[in-house]
Amino acid sequence: MTRILLTHTPSMRANYYGERALAGLAALGHLLLHEEATTLAGEALIEAGRDADWIIADRATAFPAAIFAALPRPRAVLRCAVDIRNIDVPAASAAGILITRAGPGFVASVTELIFGFLVDLNRGVSRAAAAYRAGQVPVARMGRQLRGSTLGIIGYGAIGREVAAIAQAFGMAVLIADPFVAVDAPGLRQVDLAALLAEADHVVCLAVATEATENLMDRAAFARMKRDAVFINVSRGNLVDEAALAEALAEGRIAGAALDVGREADQMPSPALAAMAPIIATPHIGGLTPPAIEAQALETVAQLRALLGGAVSAGAVPAGAVNAADWTRRG
Repeated sequence: MTRILLTHTPSMRANYYGERALAGLAALGHLLLHEEATTLAGEALIEAGRDADWIIADRATAFPAAIFAALPRPRAVLRCAVDIRNIDVPAASAAGILITRAGPGFVASVTELIFGFLVDLNRGVSRAAAAYRAGQVPVARMGRQLRGSTLGIIGYGAIGREVAAIAQAFGMAVLIADPFVAVDAPGLRQVDLAALLAEADHVVCLAVATEATENLMDRAAFARMKRDAVFINVSRGNLVDEAALAEALAEGRIAGAALDVGREADQMPSPALAAMAPIIATPHIGGLTPPAIEAQALETVAQLRALLGGAVSAGAVPAGAVNAADWTRRG
């Protein structure tokens, strides 16, 4: 019977995989579960994967070149997430191991969180709730209505398109900055990043994290924003120079920020930055809803089912494969 390793810790398994997906994997072969609270890494990952034919990997488990060199048996690593930056794909290809990724099943969930942030940042919901909870009477401060304001979206991918459409339904003007796509949807205006930062009342960062976008939002970027503008990051912590953001907030150069991601473990916002009064921070929960999690988990089950149904056929390679041409460990 084929052997399948699921790298998720027990808590990750509960939050990011779920019973239906677990049952789907168990129906395909002998399921090997990681029962420790710490993420598999190094020798522990090698030991756990030594007897596995297939590895279903959570987003936190890294696969550097040394791991692939030490695992002669696994045929594929199926990432239960979109982000594969901590997988050495060239090393996997050299070893003949297939790498796949899941699609963005979290678009609706992340989009909803963005609009929650927009309302909170502009109306002071959590600030007032915290004051009341502390036994204080909060100051009734003037808020900003979303209708009639301008939203700037950095990155026009699946989430960016969803956010833009809903923002238009709210009656907001929408600016898009993305040099890699042509925006032709009615009512949207495509501009460069500098123009977006200068005009937008709300800036939502949805760019893809790459070497080119490392610290995309730096001191110069925050300096271009309006003093009463707010900033939201739900993409990756790597996109933001956190010291520059802290300075901009401390000096009143922008009005506030909301962060669901940061540079801590598992892309969490850093505690020091999250503790600043003008910031609303959440612990990377954008895609943490049952429909979003189940979409990605069940996709890995479908990918494995396709691979098992015809592993010697190129037609069996699932759509999420990133190195199909180099897959030689077909069994």
